[in-house]
Amino acid sequence: MTDLPQKSDILAWVNENPDRASKRDIARAFGVKGADRIELKRMIRELQADGEIKKSGRKSFRGEGALPPVTMLEVVGPNADGDLIAKPQNWEDEGDAPVITIIEKRGDPSLGKGDRLLAKLRKSDSEKGQYEARMIKKIKAGAKRVLGVFRSEGGGGRLVPVDRKTDEMVIAAADALDAEDGELIEVETLPGPRYGLRKGKVVERLGDPGAAKSVSLIAIHAHEIPHIFRDEVIEAATKAKPVTKVTGKREDLRHLPLITIDPADARDHDDAICAYPDDDPKNKGGHVVWVAIADVAHYVTPGSALDTEARLRGNSSYFPDRVVPMLPEELSGELCSLHEGVDRPCMAVRMVLNAEGQKIAHDFHRGLMRSPASLTYEQAQAAADGEPDEQCAPLWDEAIKPVFDAYRAAAIARDKRGPLHLELPERRIELDDAGKVTSIRFRDRLDAHKLVEEFMILANVAAAETLEAAGQPLLFRVHEEPNPMKLDALREQLKDTGLSLAKGQVLQTRHLNKILDEAVGSPDQELINLAVLRAQTQAYYNPENFGHFGLNLRSYGHFTSPIRRYADLIVHRALISAHKWGKDGLSPSDVDKLKATAEQISMTERRSMEAERDTTDRYLATYMSDQEGAVFEGRISGIARFGMFVKLDDTGADGLVLISSLGTEYFRFDQARNTLTGERSRKSLKIGARATVRLAEASPLTGGLIFELIEAEGFGKASRSTRGTGGTRRKVNQAKIKDRKMAKKAKLR
Repeated sequence: MTDLPQKSDILAWVNENPDRASKRDIARAFGVKGADRIELKRMIRELQADGEIKKSGRKSFRGEGALPPVTMLEVVGPNADGDLIAKPQNWEDEGDAPVITIIEKRGDPSLGKGDRLLAKLRKSDSEKGQYEARMIKKIKAGAKRVLGVFRSEGGGGRLVPVDRKTDEMVIAAADALDAEDGELIEVETLPGPRYGLRKGKVVERLGDPGAAKSVSLIAIHAHEIPHIFRDEVIEAATKAKPVTKVTGKREDLRHLPLITIDPADARDHDDAICAYPDDDPKNKGGHVVWVAIADVAHYVTPGSALDTEARLRGNSSYFPDRVVPMLPEELSGELCSLHEGVDRPCMAVRMVLNAEGQKIAHDFHRGLMRSPASLTYEQAQAAADGEPDEQCAPLWDEAIKPVFDAYRAAAIARDKRGPLHLELPERRIELDDAGKVTSIRFRDRLDAHKLVEEFMILANVAAAETLEAAGQPLLFRVHEEPNPMKLDALREQLKDTGLSLAKGQVLQTRHLNKILDEAVGSPDQELINLAVLRAQTQAYYNPENFGHFGLNLRSYGHFTSPIRRYADLIVHRALISAHKWGKDGLSPSDVDKLKATAEQISMTERRSMEAERDTTDRYLATYMSDQEGAVFEGRISGIARFGMFVKLDDTGADGLVLISSLGTEYFRFDQARNTLTGERSRKSLKIGARATVRLAEASPLTGGLIFELIEAEGFGKASRSTRGTGGTRRKVNQAKIKDRKMAKKAKLR
């Protein structure tokens, strides 16, 4: 008779050999033969009954808390190190599911949060109880998560989504998680036949969507922007110490009058500037400009908790009521911020401009600075206009006048270079202390804004040129020329304005500037600016240099905002390595992951832009929700098969006029010419036409505005026949339902 193993021996062997743990494998491993196999099977059954091991497939077993060698996984998302993390799709064991790191290989399809995959697992060598997974097959998308408001109905309820392109869902009482009527919830779609409304279950309750300052929280959650710092990140930031001494290769720059100029509500100060006339007789009329930037690399070192968190976030996200920072407040608002009157470590570039503003030389420094003043744009502009306040008056001769003099020269060079002359007003949403919108207005575009912007561009160019010359890896800011399809659409849109863009030429920035300049002062100026903007490709980060079309620059990198952009931190580290300023330069890991980092932070930038835009739309809808029935003036800003978009003059808000609200006449949509033309009247609605509209509906939850057309230029008064008798009204209502569904799925905003 063979010595039978103990139950503990069997359990240990199953956990160590999940890929070969059938009854036959166990018997073979312990040399159990003949009649002894009956006793072995009994022991296995007892281990099953006790929950120590579980069936894994038809014949094999696994230990409690262990995973089979091949299993279905769901991607949870990237961790702080940027690695993709997954969880078992079905986990019924007690305790938390083990952490599974996905090891990606060349040729694997891309994966994102919520994706499912069949994967081969093995125990990780580095962390006890953890797993590594290699993809066998990506599985078609499964359950989707949707954010919205719960509406109680007979025990269960339904979800009213915040995303305008998502349909409502039915939620059974058993799946409602005790959600209350009007509460913000996250819902996961349930499998089942797609007849009528989809079914879902509540996975998280998020509170009152109407509470003060909840608008940005909806966007933060909906776009999955990380907004809570891990304990180890906060601990690292708290332990950071200020730099008060000039040591090593750091230079003392505290004698320079480096002032910061920022918005009045700025939460941090990345950059400071100063200028003075160049005393070199060979550069008569020239200027020396210094741009000093917070030395974030001193505090955020490669591979640290602060670094992995900053890379994960990619950038700060700015909302009217809050900032979701890339770095904790201890750094972003304190030690890294260039506050007035305190010593701060910095990275600085000294640039020499000739009398025409061309940069003829530059060099970089790592230093210690002390800003004599933190000014607002309005303060600096008032001083330049001859009305300095008490803070600016003593600074005028040494700090303020010289930077405006240098800017006037730089503006000459900028105009010769010819970046895109886009002039688009920026909306400013003002809130009271309770988070209620008090006003929406357009920001003034001052010379003080242009001054800071131009010096930052020059500093960014200098950084890219220096690193290219040194052969250092970096992340370029890339903006490629518009694609042919977008240019064709722009040409069609320009036809009705009397302007044109010739075909058959190699497009250069100056060709678009000719159109923009000709539109200045015309009724179509804003819409032509928007049309040119829409024709552009989206800028992104890349280790390869493909130039910057919009700025008309050969080489461009981001150097000037490392507190709020990870790309700038990479450029700072590259400069440290190029100048041998310390051990906190680019690490081998930084270089190896440069392409992946570029993709990560390009994604996080797009994510923040979408969240910020959605928040603005919701604030606008909230502001206008008590003005339903009011009449507004605007212009038609977009045409679609289901209607048209009108941009209001006073707030810049965009709203939709559904085609079904125009009357019983049939309208033909011409995509090439961007028009809607009445079949009977032959009157057309086209982009750029003046329009008078009435606000019919404002939805703060989704940010949507629905208008009714009263009158439009070249079209006349809209028909009110939609208010006719039963048969007509039924047809119009049916059309409205169809049009609203199409509008929800539209890409135009």
